[in-house]
Amino acid sequence: MGQTIAEKIISKHAGYDVKAGELCIAKVDVAAVQDGTGPLMVQEFKKLGKKTLANPSRSILFIDHASPSPRKELSNTHTVLREFAKETGAVMSDTGEGVCHQRLVEDYVNPGEILVGADSHTCTSGALGAFATGMGSTDVAVAMALGKTWLKVPSTYKIVVDGEFSKGVYAKDLILHLIGLIGADGATYRALEFSGSTIENMSMSDRFTLANMAVEAGAKAGLFCTDEKTKRYLIEHGRADKFVEIKPDSDAVYERIIHIDAAKLEPTVSCPHTVDNTKLAKDLSTVKLNQVFIGTCTNGRIEDLRIASKILKGKKVYPGLRLIVVPASRDIYLQAMEEGILKIFIEAGGQILGPGCGPCVGVHAGILGDGEVCLATQNRNFQGRMGNTKGFIYLSSPATAACSAINGCITDPRVCEV
Repeated sequence: MGQTIAEKIISKHAGYDVKAGELCIAKVDVAAVQDGTGPLMVQEFKKLGKKTLANPSRSILFIDHASPSPRKELSNTHTVLREFAKETGAVMSDTGEGVCHQRLVEDYVNPGEILVGADSHTCTSGALGAFATGMGSTDVAVAMALGKTWLKVPSTYKIVVDGEFSKGVYAKDLILHLIGLIGADGATYRALEFSGSTIENMSMSDRFTLANMAVEAGAKAGLFCTDEKTKRYLIEHGRADKFVEIKPDSDAVYERIIHIDAAKLEPTVSCPHTVDNTKLAKDLSTVKLNQVFIGTCTNGRIEDLRIASKILKGKKVYPGLRLIVVPASRDIYLQAMEEGILKIFIEAGGQILGPGCGPCVGVHAGILGDGEVCLATQNRNFQGRMGNTKGFIYLSSPATAACSAINGCITDPRVCEV
């Protein structure tokens, strides 16, 4: 009986062939925390009585959620992480370097590896053909201490996407459509394995977007085969020697197979307060906006900023609307600056924040007022997500966000794109 990508990777790390539903102990290649979950990890690590990390060079601490810190209490938690890094030799990705999930794919994770991170969107790295999954701080503390973890091998949903996107439709629209189709808990503790001609033709940036939001359907991981695009991405980021072929067996067994015709998709938006509450952008034109946010680990890459800036070039944001743009990493920030993209956003009336999570987590920078409405390119729109339970968050692609920023209401990007 053949294996899925998830079963293959976990088998390699467990040391024997595993199948869906089995419990196993598997070797961990990379373990990561961020400033919201890291202090608890440090506390639990010390409770274990361990003094050293199993693999310091691949134990990564990120300060990205409150970057830079807006309060002394958060500054003190940052100090805990910095001191732990000094004590143990763990890698410190400090404020301004970027969102953990973007930094992980840029510098740390490779095909065929297992990554565990104390953040639900750790699944982003699955686009590189890695089994990447979120865990609690205690589980990650154990993984950092022992270099291994226990897990249940997930069964897999195969998502087959064929056809070409029409104008104004992007990977974000695809993943929102899928989540709306199967529900926010429709793939709980499953792996989503993406395939089909649409996926094969996608850029790595788009694949990261899909993998990032797999957890919004409850999935344990979002996985992709590796190919020439994966190899090229690794070469560009100095890891050419890390490429390996990752693909399922031809006779792999899937719990469910879902087919999607990309040509039939339209610009899609998630409405408050759940990601699976999806509607077409063209049907939401009466929704007035106070804020538009372009960035995050979902859509803060250079490709996303290019799309949005092309729409905003020579235009102005709607009077009274706040446009906030946050590149996902320092490298992306620098590239956007060199290409003149940041200048376009600023001239349009937007403001640029330093690399990090920005308004997405509601810790600082862009917190909504009572009754305010934000259209964001982030991955989550739960009540209170952006710092105010009385705010309303809609999710979209960068194209929809940029077009809507010009019009002051949710707008189908096909009326704006040039």
